[in-house]
Amino acid sequence: MLKKTPSMAAEERLGYNPFMPTKVVAVIPARYASTRLPGKPLLDLGGKPMILHVVERTKQAQSVSRVIVATDDQRVFAAVAAAGEEALMTSPDHPTGTDRLAEVAAQLDAEIIVNVQGDEPLIDPGTIDAAVAPLLTDRALMMSTTCEPILSAADVLSPNVVKVVTDQTGYALYFSRNPIPFPRAAVQLHGSLEATFTAEPDLLLTYAKHTGLYVYRREFLLTFANLSPTPLEQTELLEQLRALEHGYRIKVIRVTHRSLGVDTPDDVERVRELLQQQAN
Repeated sequence: MLKKTPSMAAEERLGYNPFMPTKVVAVIPARYASTRLPGKPLLDLGGKPMILHVVERTKQAQSVSRVIVATDDQRVFAAVAAAGEEALMTSPDHPTGTDRLAEVAAQLDAEIIVNVQGDEPLIDPGTIDAAVAPLLTDRALMMSTTCEPILSAADVLSPNVVKVVTDQTGYALYFSRNPIPFPRAAVQLHGSLEATFTAEPDLLLTYAKHTGLYVYRREFLLTFANLSPTPLEQTELLEQLRALEHGYRIKVIRVTHRSLGVDTPDDVERVRELLQQQAN
């Protein structure tokens, strides 16, 4: 039988029981409105609404004990409930998914909250577990996220693909829509960033795409949602910069499974094809 150390006993007095598994709840924000794809959570993918694909994949993560869809629309709520899954109605006035997440988190007793994007029907459960793992081993860590390799120069150059750079221990230094880091010497040699990637394709290995999966300690999430917006956040329109500007550290976990968000009609068709391939 495992013996309690003095430090463990002290933690128990503070409300932390090291002999009980940490409760991890995944929350999937799902807005019905979408400029390019109205009703996006309910898009039919292989005979099933997209949001249910996300729920099923998230439930396969070994670290997650509960999955909740947080929505502002009765149609999404009804579709999730009809499938026997858990959904909560939230305010329609939230400006960000984090605010919607915090509304749900305020009602939970979980220690760790995972924010899974509702438009990632092919999310890999292992990616979720990888993002949760650092918070299970380091109680001082408040927030983690994931990144993946960038395989094309077009993604490096695209402002719609968010790039992240980290320190040598894997903590985020900065997130940007611009190409970071900037290979100054190589660009001076080749004349442009585009020409640089053509001449030196291995430079792509220095870039990482930030993906929208976040893991928070519940108390930090509630604090984070109430922090004032910051200048860099407002300049880049990247909410995670608020945490960095307020002095919080974000652990960035590199994963190999590539994310595929559904933002355009072309994305819908691509996911349908991939699901059909998996079914066969």
